[in-house]
Amino acid sequence: MRILILSDIHANLEALEACLEAAPPYDLVFNLGDIVGYGADPNEVIERVRQLGKVFVRGNHDRACSGGINLDGFNANAGLAALWTQDKLTSENFEFLRQLPKGPLAPMEYVELVHGSARDEDEYVLVLHDAQPLLMQAAAPLTFFGHTHIQGGFSEEPNNHRWQTLIPVYRSTTGKQHFMFHLRQQARYLINPGSVGQPRDNDPRAAFVLYDVEEGSITFYRVPYNIAAAQKKIYAAGLPDRLAERLVEGR
Repeated sequence: MRILILSDIHANLEALEACLEAAPPYDLVFNLGDIVGYGADPNEVIERVRQLGKVFVRGNHDRACSGGINLDGFNANAGLAALWTQDKLTSENFEFLRQLPKGPLAPMEYVELVHGSARDEDEYVLVLHDAQPLLMQAAAPLTFFGHTHIQGGFSEEPNNHRWQTLIPVYRSTTGKQHFMFHLRQQARYLINPGSVGQPRDNDPRAAFVLYDVEEGSITFYRVPYNIAAAQKKIYAAGLPDRLAERLVEGR
């Protein structure tokens, strides 16, 4: 079984379609949240991901855009985008977002899905120091998380007390590329597929992961997409210019 892992699409239809076109064959899709927010195609993206599967955990922008939290903790651009999205969502898509489940979610044996972390759905897990207690307390050996928009992850091998930060290595920041590694037995992992629609690791290409269950492998992907088209929609929608500008910067 091969599972496509998507996270932080943020209403960027061009990036999502590029990922789906570039992905190898897969059997299931797991979505780690923040389907909407920032981008200009919230309804189109929701409808597309609902076609792909039924396994979702909610993100903070999904909650904000469906009235689930107040916007006091959001920066000005994020807050404006959330209000704009609320106004544009169809009633059906608004309700879909409102009913998304809170992580952690266990869709299969040995796998857990969260948006931020298992202990706090809004937690940013950015460095190994953040990840260590989560790995030690993990309910499953493999946890997929999002929220940071940074592709990579962390691992712990309890038998030899070995901790690692996992960083995919690419030749450049252009073209379609992938980086694969095999999961070690007895190890625990936190894996972040990166952001489909708004990467923040200085690589503007859309990001996703393919998990091959039988092979025991994780493959990170980066895919170019039509950034100019996504930017044009943001400008035309009257969303903050910065939301368009940052797409080309990858941060």
